[in-house]
Amino acid sequence: MEPSLQKPTMSCDSGLVERNIAEANPEGMWDSGAVDPPEEEGRTFMQVLSEKYSPENFPYRRGPGMGVVVVPTLPQGSPMKDRLNLPSVLVLAGCGISHAGEQREIAAFCAHVMELDLSHNKLQDWHEISKIVSNIPNLDFLNLSSNPLSEVVLEPSGAKAFARVRRLVLNNTQVSWNTVLVLTREMPELEELFLCLNEYTTVSASTVPCPTLRLLHITDNNLQDWAEVRKIGPMFPGLETLVMSNCNLSSIQDSEEMLRRLFPNLRSINLHNSGLNRWEDIEKLNQFPKLEDVRLQGIPLLQTYTNTERRSLMVAHLPSVSSLNGSVVTDGEREDSERFFIRYHVDYPEEELPYRYHCLVTKYGKLEPLAEIDLRPRCHAKVEVHCEDKVAEVSIRLDQTVAELKKQLRTVVQLSANQMRLYYIDKECVFGPEEMKYHTRALHSYSIQDGDELLVVPKAGRGTTTTAKPLSNLNSKTLTPPP
Repeated sequence: MEPSLQKPTMSCDSGLVERNIAEANPEGMWDSGAVDPPEEEGRTFMQVLSEKYSPENFPYRRGPGMGVVVVPTLPQGSPMKDRLNLPSVLVLAGCGISHAGEQREIAAFCAHVMELDLSHNKLQDWHEISKIVSNIPNLDFLNLSSNPLSEVVLEPSGAKAFARVRRLVLNNTQVSWNTVLVLTREMPELEELFLCLNEYTTVSASTVPCPTLRLLHITDNNLQDWAEVRKIGPMFPGLETLVMSNCNLSSIQDSEEMLRRLFPNLRSINLHNSGLNRWEDIEKLNQFPKLEDVRLQGIPLLQTYTNTERRSLMVAHLPSVSSLNGSVVTDGEREDSERFFIRYHVDYPEEELPYRYHCLVTKYGKLEPLAEIDLRPRCHAKVEVHCEDKVAEVSIRLDQTVAELKKQLRTVVQLSANQMRLYYIDKECVFGPEEMKYHTRALHSYSIQDGDELLVVPKAGRGTTTTAKPLSNLNSKTLTPPP
């Protein structure tokens, strides 16, 4: 038999080699420098399924979502094994699938499958996709992301195959908006729809709403004009979550009454990295009657504020929102933010005050600015140093130790550190001087303030006594240090 010239391929299961390279290339026909072999054509859904989940590649096991599917007699020459170990969640991403394969086999093996990931394949024909979906009767979730679907048309008859799917992912497929409308009309149970990275700049209105949809992800498109976003509301009247970050939305232009009717059930909105640059746009979010979760980071409006100002001003502007940027807004935080909002605008001219300011003044009254209290520890103090008849004003560092202070005072009192006794005199204390005899003690622990005094007493020689002159703040008491 002549050696096979088929190019060796890898299964979509990393690590499983379909054919050994040596067996596929016994004559060395694809050695280094040889002409590259022709590209492998797309594979069928059933080919990939049989390879990935065959007993050899996917050992038999029991558990939730697992099952051994035994197939009745198949047509002669069928590539299927006698049985496959199929879970209810199939991940066949990046496997080069372009066609469905034998529909009878799909129906026989996939009756129990509930979730199917076909992302990053070569599917570019809705008819082939419909063949797969129509033969999986319990399919709930379908991911078709990153398949080339930009220039193919889906007929309504083909869309009927998706009727039971509740969650559909079409990210980065460049699928047309008209195709989206065809799908939503034929999917009466659709609850979640993902349309990210599809380069939409406009959307067209639908005459047939999809009332079951609860979540719409439409991030990383280019929907700058609110007139386009406005069309989404009537199309999905039951929408609860709208995620459209990175869409460059420039403003929210509808009237308050229109906004209340537009998204009557919306509870969560994500506008991260949009182009909103006016507080009026933020206030308009209050018109969505059920909105409670807002995500708004990376917008031009907030760039000039500090992190504290951003959150406080946003919380104060959105009184009904209970979660901001993923963090719960507590009652205490709301009150603090609303009071901050009043004080923040206290010096604004009357004509520039936002509407929200007047609402909050009605609630709390006009608040005075908070007193600024510097709680940082003092670093320096100016003290009077007394030594016999000498008095000098010295600035000392409070982060140094007693030993370091004595070194600093050597030039002031003309004594070496080991020849002086040092006393701290707190002018407000009635207990008299405190000897600073612990060399490693930090000065800040004495709570030294500007205007306090330090008394330096020269140490007496052995057998003698030195008497310090009385100080006015010592009630004329005489300090006689021990020898």
